[in-house]
Amino acid sequence: MAKRLTDSINSLYIGAANSLRPKSARKRIVAYVESYDDVSFWSHLLSQYNTERYYFQVMLPSNTSLAKGKKVAMMNDLGQGLGCHMIACVDSDYDYLLQGVTGTSRRIIQSPYVLHTYAYAIENFQCYAESLHGVCVQSTLNDRSLIDFAAFFRLYSQIIYPLFLWNVWFYRKRDLSPFSMQDFCRVVRLDPVSVTHPEEALEQLRLRVEKKRAWLARRYPHATADLEAMQPEFEELGVTPDNAYLFIQGHHLKENVVLKLLTPVCVRLRREREAEIRHLACHEQQYRNELTAYHHSLQSIESVLRKNTEYEDSPCYKRIQHDVEHLLTLLKDCNCPDSGGKG
Repeated sequence: MAKRLTDSINSLYIGAANSLRPKSARKRIVAYVESYDDVSFWSHLLSQYNTERYYFQVMLPSNTSLAKGKKVAMMNDLGQGLGCHMIACVDSDYDYLLQGVTGTSRRIIQSPYVLHTYAYAIENFQCYAESLHGVCVQSTLNDRSLIDFAAFFRLYSQIIYPLFLWNVWFYRKRDLSPFSMQDFCRVVRLDPVSVTHPEEALEQLRLRVEKKRAWLARRYPHATADLEAMQPEFEELGVTPDNAYLFIQGHHLKENVVLKLLTPVCVRLRREREAEIRHLACHEQQYRNELTAYHHSLQSIESVLRKNTEYEDSPCYKRIQHDVEHLLTLLKDCNCPDSGGKG
């Protein structure tokens, strides 16, 4: 009796242990990404498409060096071309908007084995306007809404859109000296934002943008027709005056626009919560204990943004999902073996 019980327990243990191991029969699709920061984003997206037949494994592009970046991800160091069970997942940068002007741009928009963000970079998704109230809540544990972030970034985008067209136009001409990305970012940064009067920062932005736009128009009058033609083309690409912020440099958007807005908002919300604790505390010791507990529960805005995944209803994200689904239809008819990769 005891032996049968022991055998039964051992059988259950072995069965459970086997069920915990990865299913080796599944096909592996290796997805090379640009850097450490990209692993979480692409793993979160691609894991939704794992099945009993195949799974995605997100990797850095080299197993022989610390080399990273878009070109390395699209080439990898295995001497094998992308396709079948080896893909690249990269930031679009301006390559999506260049629409084939450069070799990298052509490869991004033409190859089904290169997935790209459509938005400039992953940071743009983390800064998705509709998710920023949630970021503030997680960072402050205060659910009061002080600013309509969606409305703010709609206005921000409308203000910068004309200058954004100019910047992409110069990149398409492959002539960056008159108006580089750095020049554009300096103009479209936000000045310190007042929580009570955020429109003042937008007005200062509008004045800077208009001044630079007028200067460019005087110096390059022949560009007018091209800029007008770009607008319906951009609309076809998903870029409108209302969402231009998603297509500007992601690092700049995060550091010099979004954090300039979220920082004073979160400071205000934390002070409100601290005042509430002071008001409700029965005595000084309770106040100090509760305040310490509150502070220990807080997260920095930067860390919450980095972990933010509340962007899945954005049109750019849905475009990536469509591309993944198209890729999987191609893989159904693909007879090449598992590319292996590193690891």
